[in-house]
Amino acid sequence: MSVKNIKLNNGLEMPEIGLGTWKADETGVLYETVKKAVELGYRHIDCAKIYKNQPEIGRALKEVNVPRDQLFIVSKIFQNKHRPELVPGAIDDILSELGIEYLDMLLMHWPYAIKPELETADFVASNLESVPIMDTWRAMEQLVDQGKVRAIGVSNFNQSILEKMLPQCRIKPANNQIEVHPYNQEKALVKYCQQQGIVVTGYCPLGGGSISVMNDELIKRIADAHSCTPAQVALSWLLARGIVVIPKSNHEVRLKQNLRTVTLTSDEIRMIGCIKKCERKVDPSRDIEELKW
Repeated sequence: MSVKNIKLNNGLEMPEIGLGTWKADETGVLYETVKKAVELGYRHIDCAKIYKNQPEIGRALKEVNVPRDQLFIVSKIFQNKHRPELVPGAIDDILSELGIEYLDMLLMHWPYAIKPELETADFVASNLESVPIMDTWRAMEQLVDQGKVRAIGVSNFNQSILEKMLPQCRIKPANNQIEVHPYNQEKALVKYCQQQGIVVTGYCPLGGGSISVMNDELIKRIADAHSCTPAQVALSWLLARGIVVIPKSNHEVRLKQNLRTVTLTSDEIRMIGCIKKCERKVDPSRDIEELKW
């Protein structure tokens, strides 16, 4: 099954549906999932160093029957590698784990740094380190020049940070990956990014955990009207907004379903957009004054 592409601001095309791999850490399961996903038609695989599962993804990528240039592989530099002198080693480590020669997209995972000796997402304020965002970004720009990555972007960046960052960029961010779903719609941030030519990718597009998007009565009624699943409705609503989605599943049936989007009516898109419930899995909010430029 083919997936549509969305054009990035540097001319590259990114598949609008990808496979998420956050918290996919059961040994052997992700390996089989990646192989099955590619077989089903997924071409966009979202990864990150901090997920601690890239070697397993890399093992699967070696065995898929699809040329490398037909895949779109995304990964992220974690916060402990923000010092510019650490960025070249960070990308080499990512490429080694994935067993590939270049990344299609490298993201700065968070807009603030932590001390290099820390390798965990669990940290306290005293672990933060004052590394200017633009120092890290300029080191990432050099990776594009070197051919190690084809595009660069950010993740969990809000509008205030982007407004300060964009005038200083030689290479503009192609992507901002943020949590977006019907219970966390991020209308203003999505609009701003799209106005700036930055494609938005939505992680946790189905909510999940304690965020019960799949049990929302409106979404279930729309799913019944289209003879599809609530997940397909949520994904289709995001795609209708021009947002790339990276749902995660280990189940073949759901992997297939997540590729089969439906055409929602304008009223359905509007009604989902009017949902007032606000819930999120990850809160990236930080005082802009903490960030050093």
